[in-house]
Amino acid sequence: MTEVGTTALRHNPLNAVTASVERVTYADGRTAVRKELRRPSDTSGPWAATTDPRHWNYWRRELEVYRDDELREQLADAGLVLPTAQVDEKPDGAVLLMDDIGGTPGTHFSLAEHAALARACGRWQARPAPERPWTSTGFLRDYSTTRDVPWQLMTDDAAWQQPLIRETWPAELREAWTGLLIHRDALLDLVASLPRARCHLDFWVSNVIQRPTGELALFDWSFLGDGALGEDIGNYIPDAVFDLFWPAERLPELAETCIANYLDGLQEAGWRGDPDQVRLAVMASGVKYAWLLPGLLGRASDTTHNAYHRQVDSRYLFHQRGQALLFVARWCAEAFSRARR
Repeated sequence: MTEVGTTALRHNPLNAVTASVERVTYADGRTAVRKELRRPSDTSGPWAATTDPRHWNYWRRELEVYRDDELREQLADAGLVLPTAQVDEKPDGAVLLMDDIGGTPGTHFSLAEHAALARACGRWQARPAPERPWTSTGFLRDYSTTRDVPWQLMTDDAAWQQPLIRETWPAELREAWTGLLIHRDALLDLVASLPRARCHLDFWVSNVIQRPTGELALFDWSFLGDGALGEDIGNYIPDAVFDLFWPAERLPELAETCIANYLDGLQEAGWRGDPDQVRLAVMASGVKYAWLLPGLLGRASDTTHNAYHRQVDSRYLFHQRGQALLFVARWCAEAFSRARR
């Protein structure tokens, strides 16, 4: 087919695995999404690609995912769509040519659509997953503890007195986040000890589209692997606010809706475990974001700020993130308290 145009699509430019993501338009009007993956070259830095099939940033994982018909069938049974893709391997990487699925992006979901996705995720993760040699292990700890973080700013009074911080963040956030960091290792251990599931591990609003028929297509499977039952939901909820796709003022409503529907989906698919352990995983997995607050302290004096690669109003961004960070800190404190009982 003859290409007549390409449009670059948003993605994480820091990740060494992804060279480009673009929508391709052909002469007959059809479109596809082309994602180019790179073999590892530079293995340094927090987003370095790797040839280790159990590492969270294994460069070939998405190739394997899109070739896995059993996974595709399991997802379809739960009401989720794994797009079809042609895989073209090259000496320096690979190209995925995927279906261009139309519909409502997760960034524009209503509460009911968020609920439907959480429920479908529960139906998927209730069922045992077949062993695969290329799924990730230890994602939460490995990903969250390899960021480049200015930890010293947590105890720097001047950093906390920056106008953007002082005027937009809740007064109790500093103490609450300090408590999260004190219990960071214990929270990571807690999540690792909870019931397991095959998880997407980049489960958030920018990686889902709902077709007009109601089916929910999931994208960006590069981290797929072992996680706690509920860990994907624990990522999905605060991430929607951090990147300004859901208002912080409605975060508790989103959280309770997603958790309740996830549990309903688990039970619909035959799961008969302890709901309290799932809720514990959802809350404790917020420890993933331990690095985010000190990182924001380090950028608070910048003249402009971005949310998911687009420039936004700085005061609004920091206000929304401050509220979400306090929510996550309280989640983690509650999880730690419950686990000690």
